[in-house]
Amino acid sequence: MRKAGLVVWEAHQLASRMVKPGATTAEIDAAVEEHFHRRGAIPLFKGVPGKVPFPAVTCMSVNEAVVHGIPNTKELVEGDILSIDTGCKLDGWCGDSAFTHPVGAIDDEKKRLLEVTQGVLNLAIDQIAHCKMWSEVAKQMEDYVRKANFSVVENFVGHGIGREMHEDPQVPNFVSGQFRRRGDFQLEPGLVIAIEPMVNIGTKYVEALPDYWTQVTEDRRPSAHFEHTVAVTEKGAEVLTAGPEGQLTIDYE
Repeated sequence: MRKAGLVVWEAHQLASRMVKPGATTAEIDAAVEEHFHRRGAIPLFKGVPGKVPFPAVTCMSVNEAVVHGIPNTKELVEGDILSIDTGCKLDGWCGDSAFTHPVGAIDDEKKRLLEVTQGVLNLAIDQIAHCKMWSEVAKQMEDYVRKANFSVVENFVGHGIGREMHEDPQVPNFVSGQFRRRGDFQLEPGLVIAIEPMVNIGTKYVEALPDYWTQVTEDRRPSAHFEHTVAVTEKGAEVLTAGPEGQLTIDYE
């Protein structure tokens, strides 16, 4: 899985260099698809079943789009934020991750949104070494976001990952009574999960656009999304979609 994770990380490095005013999400998606082809990897997203099969190898979600945005030929503009989510299968094993990028200079509120969303993912990765149950981690994630006066998206959660992109268990970024009763799970060595907080500046509620895929915030305020594929080990968490030296974040400079 580390090999698949590195190919996904490379894809994000490639994409990050292309994010700028005037670029299109379709161009970035095509470059990522070519990268997967060169590395002999199978894209996980393209063709995912739905009323319309997902048409791209990446989800490209701009500003108020939370997740599952479809790449298109509209040019990015200064001040946008762009969430890129992608994954691949290599030698039968999967990797999946997401980053949200500033497009040129962005305002202070969007900067803080990106900092908080990346911060809550890093918090979760760190706390795996100190917690026995996922609910303990998820509660800290929820509290972290609420303290920042942002909201956690509850319609979409992380997931187990291995031979397939979506496996049990479900991995929420918040805690509910139902999850504690029926869905909570132990953080045992050998478990691999995709942790993917989605954080909104305003309401936590989302709605689908007519393209059957793109999910946007109900109040049309910005949203951010960060994700890593993470293995639970005897020593804590190992991030499988980090760089070759364990780098957790992308250098946007």
